[in-house]
Amino acid sequence: MTQHRTDSTLPRLILGSSSVYRKELLGRLGLPFETMAPDIDETPQPGKNPEATALRLAREKAAAIAVRVGPALVIGSDQVATLDGLQIGKPGNHANALKQLQLMRGREVIFHTALCLWDGRQADSAAAQVCNVQTVVRFRDLEDAELDAYLRIEQPYDCAGSAKNEGLGIAILESIRSDDPTALTGLPLIALTGMLRRAGVPFFSAGRAAQ
Repeated sequence: MTQHRTDSTLPRLILGSSSVYRKELLGRLGLPFETMAPDIDETPQPGKNPEATALRLAREKAAAIAVRVGPALVIGSDQVATLDGLQIGKPGNHANALKQLQLMRGREVIFHTALCLWDGRQADSAAAQVCNVQTVVRFRDLEDAELDAYLRIEQPYDCAGSAKNEGLGIAILESIRSDDPTALTGLPLIALTGMLRRAGVPFFSAGRAAQ
């Protein structure tokens, strides 16, 4: 568990993720928060579409931690990438990543980034806010040598789609279309700030300005 600065005027906020990318994004809001790994089974269920899978896992991540911590706000998020409706997972190694990029070049990939804010202060029926943010990414039609070189430089083997858009991976993308610009990196902040506001978290109070 990682803990950041505390503020007794704000509800306890927990990011249910071990992702350094999500941690960095949440840190932009300037809110005190902790991080915990949800430790759930992320195996896709047969017959479930990618959007449903992402939404289920985001909710399960948040719920798993909420059970452990009690009255707190818990953020769960999950991302599923799809090409022609088929899920694209994390490559895990160079060979798999190269195959992914070869398959996706010159084509559009849809990233479903699901978000859940679980309010442990509420009854179960009102505990969770959930949404899915869709991002459409078109990959450049690059030669094998360029794709191979990119992978050796950045080694994005823990990323679905085999590219880090917040890094050099942006150079292999042709376009990104989304209503929430941070969704592709893993945590849609526009959606999240809306959820947090509905949960009573202040963003522009005088007390925060003095910190």
